[in-house]
Amino acid sequence: MKIIPAIDIIEGKCVRLTQGDYSQKKIYHQNPVEVAKMFEGYGLKHLHLVDLDGAKANQVVNYKVLEEICTQTTLQVEFSGGIKSYQDLKKVLESGASQVSIGSVAVKHPELFLEWLSMFGNEKIILSADVKNGYVAIQGWQEQSQVSIFDFLAYYQEKGVKYVICTDISKDGMLQGASIGLYQSLMEQFSQLNFIASGGISSEKDLETLRQIGCTGAIIGKALYEGKINLKILQSYA
Repeated sequence: MKIIPAIDIIEGKCVRLTQGDYSQKKIYHQNPVEVAKMFEGYGLKHLHLVDLDGAKANQVVNYKVLEEICTQTTLQVEFSGGIKSYQDLKKVLESGASQVSIGSVAVKHPELFLEWLSMFGNEKIILSADVKNGYVAIQGWQEQSQVSIFDFLAYYQEKGVKYVICTDISKDGMLQGASIGLYQSLMEQFSQLNFIASGGISSEKDLETLRQIGCTGAIIGKALYEGKINLKILQSYA
């Protein structure tokens, strides 16, 4: 199972939100590049980089941070936030991202998402499935769609999607444990998809359980910044 630390960016700073609420913002570091270097120093190989400014602005904002992390570290960066056009997607990949995760476009413009999937392949394009009360949330979690998570995944599994980042928004930033039951039910139903768990992961026990049930990866955010999970422990997963 891949261990994927998260860096969320607002105004060039490393922050965490609680349940996606921009008003519940906590700044952890002024320089995301230094944080990325720290993760690399602990032997981690992957990074989940979220452009929260971009998610709100409907266009990618923090290209520069992405480019700096990709040129100054060897981390494989998965980028999300604000990718709404081919130009944005191309720019993100040219800036060094190994993968991009896309949610809003997959809900609102499925034909465009499928065009990108065909163009760049299912190793590059990850489906972002952020869940709130059983439905997919979009626009940086500011809007809840009428699309059921099960219908959403069934459609895209048929279309050849390989990787899914699934976040239970109710758990995100709460440090109360991951949605193990949700992931188990999704993996039982969608056996062709590789699930990357996100939201609520707060202990080594969470990580072990996610690994045991078969998650491909686990994204860890606030638990790292609050010292709930020791970075040294993560070296055994790297």
